[in-house]
Amino acid sequence: MDYNAKGKVLKKAVVWKNLYFYRKSDALYQLTVAFCHRYLPVYGDRTVDQMVQAARSGKQNIVEGSEDGLTSSEMEIKLLNVARGSLQELRADYIDYLNTHHLSIWTADNERQQRMREFCHSHNDFSDYEPMLGQMNDEEMANLALTLCHQTDKMMCSYIEKLERDFVTEGGIKERMYVARNDYRKAQDAHIQALEAENVQLRNKIKELEAIIKNLGSPRK
Repeated sequence: MDYNAKGKVLKKAVVWKNLYFYRKSDALYQLTVAFCHRYLPVYGDRTVDQMVQAARSGKQNIVEGSEDGLTSSEMEIKLLNVARGSLQELRADYIDYLNTHHLSIWTADNERQQRMREFCHSHNDFSDYEPMLGQMNDEEMANLALTLCHQTDKMMCSYIEKLERDFVTEGGIKERMYVARNDYRKAQDAHIQALEAENVQLRNKIKELEAIIKNLGSPRK
């Protein structure tokens, strides 16, 4: 009998490569590398390192958070919030670039922004954006990055809220281990009780058979 069939300590593994917000964060990282290479000086400007590192930190903390989430919901939530912070820092760098270069930050009612938002909503991978980059200027690339930052953050917020609800209802690994041990003990106790009841039935059956055999061996009158 498998006593631990119901008691699961580790959560179901999340394939982080399939998460939409991870794929968008990876697209954002590669877009940022391309943007910095094209529009920012290679030497003498720490902005390049800051932007690339912020973009990389965003996607890497999603990976680490998903991996750590197998054993620690708290760590998963913490690292995903670190990822959000990194992408918000990246967003601020793109806004600074547009402002200091006297370029436009596209508003929600901007027709180009509406088309870009719709495209980004249904496209998650860098391969979807790469063919367009050669035809984009810095304003367009920066606004594309801002759109991806916004959508990725929104998706991550929804995901973190779900993790928090699950943590409240299911607890962390300590709570799941406690529940698993309790379930195991209860299953053992139930199994032992069933065996004891079966033994009583067998003993009673043996007594009945012994009585029948004794009667069969008694001389008839």
